Amino acid sequence: QLSTMGISRDSLHKRRATGGRQKAWRKGKKYELGRQSANTKLSSHVAVRKVRVRGGNSKFRALRLDHGNFSWGTEAVTRKTRILDVVYNASNNELVRTQTLVKNAIIQVDATPFKQWYQTHYGVELGNKSKTEPAAPTGSKHVLRKLKSRSQGHKLESNVSEQFNTGRLFACISSRPGQCGRCDGYILEGKELEFYVKKMQKKKSKAA
Repeated sequence: QLSTMGISRDSLHKRRATGGRQKAWRKGKKYELGRQSANTKLSSHVAVRKVRVRGGNSKFRALRLDHGNFSWGTEAVTRKTRILDVVYNASNNELVRTQTLVKNAIIQVDATPFKQWYQTHYGVELGNKSKTEPAAPTGSKHVLRKLKSRSQGHKLESNVSEQFNTGRLFACISSRPGQCGRCDGYILEGKELEFYVKKMQKKKSKAA
């Protein structure tokens, strides 16, 4: 074997299910090559590089990102928002410490765009910390009727509304920043949010 080996995605170097080794009976192929991981970092100095790949196609290698499109599933609304922090990663704690953005990482995003949308759509201000009563929605009678009909039977999850008080929402990355150059995802809700909150609390208690 040569001392300068490339990154390979072949299985010829692996052992068989029975434990036996396979002899190197052919050279590596172009379609088995691998490249260095992007390790996309959370940074305001955004950097995305274009990579020419097999077949003359292109991939977009995000090296540094700080924003993305995030979807609020139950409300069927998507907004572009800032990424504030990486808080949990099931595969490796090191990726949290180094603020690395990868698919399925749990992050915190700025709640402001969703807060503004909620206020215009339902006429309700979320995360109102002041003890004074929130101002009643204004507008024409038609608009007020619309807001009232939307609010009827609508209830926001308590663990989501609590997050609006802090101005940060937990979200999960569903795109692959190192492949498509974007960091998009969805707001965590319901059972999934409960699951990750428990995981993060467990991690905190272990660290303490």
